[in-house]
Amino acid sequence: MTDQRYETLGQLGEKTPLPAHPGEAVLERVANPCDAPYMTRFVCPEFTSLCPVTGAPDFAHLVIDYVPRDWIVESKSLKLYLGSFRNHGAFHEACTTGIGQRLVKELEPVWLRIGGYWYPRGGIPIDVFFSTGDPPRGVWIPDQDVPGYRGRG
Repeated sequence: MTDQRYETLGQLGEKTPLPAHPGEAVLERVANPCDAPYMTRFVCPEFTSLCPVTGAPDFAHLVIDYVPRDWIVESKSLKLYLGSFRNHGAFHEACTTGIGQRLVKELEPVWLRIGGYWYPRGGIPIDVFFSTGDPPRGVWIPDQDVPGYRGRG
C-alpha cells in the first residue's frame, strides 16, 4: 500500500534522467514530518558547473542549511537539480545564490543559508554565501566547518 502523502513525487523510486539545465529541473517537496523546529543540512562536495565565458569546468563544495516551515525538499530531486548545473554556464555567485533563491521559492523555509566554497581557477578560490537573514532562536545551527582553501599546505 502506497502512502498517499507521497503520491505526487514523480522522481523518487523511478529512473530519472539528469535535467539538461537547472531551469528544467523539478524540485519536489513533501510535507514537513516534524512539529518541532530543526535544521537540515545537505552537503554536495563535488558540485560542478561551467564558466559562462570559457566553458571550463568549475568545482565547489556546497553546504545548504535550512529550517523547514511546512515543506522539506525531497533529496533525490535536489540531487538531480544540483547535477543539472554540470553543463550549465554561470558564474560562482549566480550558481550559489540562484540555488539558495530557488530553494527559498519552492520551500518557503523559516531560514536558509548556502555556502559555496569554490575551488581555485586562475589561482583564486571564491567563496559565496547566501542567507535569508538571521537564524531562528532555539534551533541549533552548527558552523559549516569548511576551511578556506589552503592549496597543498
